[in-house]
Amino acid sequence: MNTEAVRTPGGQRNQILKKTTKQQRPELSQLRQELERENKKGRFRRALRSTLYSLVIVAAAAVLVATLWMPVLRIYGNSMTPTLSTGSIVVSLKGSSYKQGDIIAMYYGNKLLVKRCVGTAGDWIDIDRDGNVFVNSELLEEPYLTEKAFGECNIELPYQVPENSIFVLGDHRATSIDSRNTSVGSVDTENVVGKIVFCIWPLSSFGIIK
Repeated sequence: MNTEAVRTPGGQRNQILKKTTKQQRPELSQLRQELERENKKGRFRRALRSTLYSLVIVAAAAVLVATLWMPVLRIYGNSMTPTLSTGSIVVSLKGSSYKQGDIIAMYYGNKLLVKRCVGTAGDWIDIDRDGNVFVNSELLEEPYLTEKAFGECNIELPYQVPENSIFVLGDHRATSIDSRNTSVGSVDTENVVGKIVFCIWPLSSFGIIK
C-alpha cells in the first residue's frame, strides 16, 4: 500500500502560524491588568508586614514601660477605702522621692501593699486616741478620710521617721495595718514600687487618684 503525503502550500501554512500566534499572544490591556494585580499583591504584603512589625514594636514598648516605669497593679483588700477598694486596677509611676499625701505601692514580704504617705525622713509623727494625726506638731488635714481611728498602733509616740524611710497609713484607719504597727513600721524607700497616679478600673473611679 502506498502512503501519500499531503503537502500544504507555503502561504497557507504561514497564515495558520500567524493566526495561532495571534490567538496565543495576550493583549496589552491584559498585561497591564496582570501587572496591576501583582503590584497590588506586593503592596498588600508590604503593608501587612509593616503593620505586624509596628504591632510587635508597640507591644514590646508597652511591656517595657509597664515593667520599668508604670507598673499596673490590682488592689486586694479594703485598707484604702474609700479612695481605693478591692478589685481596683491602678497605674503606678516609679520615682525616687515621695511626699506627704502620695499613695504608694510597696513591697511587704512577698506581698504588695498600697498605703498613703503621711511623713518622710526626719518628720515627727503623733496620733491621738481619736485618730487625729500630727506631723511635726501640726494637725494633718485629711479630706480623703470618711472616719478617723487610732487603729492597730503599738509604736511609741511621738515617732520620728528614720532616714530613707516614709511613714504610711491606710485610708481606712480602723482596719489598716500600717506604720502604726511594728509588724510593718516605716517603709524603706527602696521597697517602694511607685506612686499610684491613675485608676483604670472600675470605670466609675476612672481618672487621676488624689
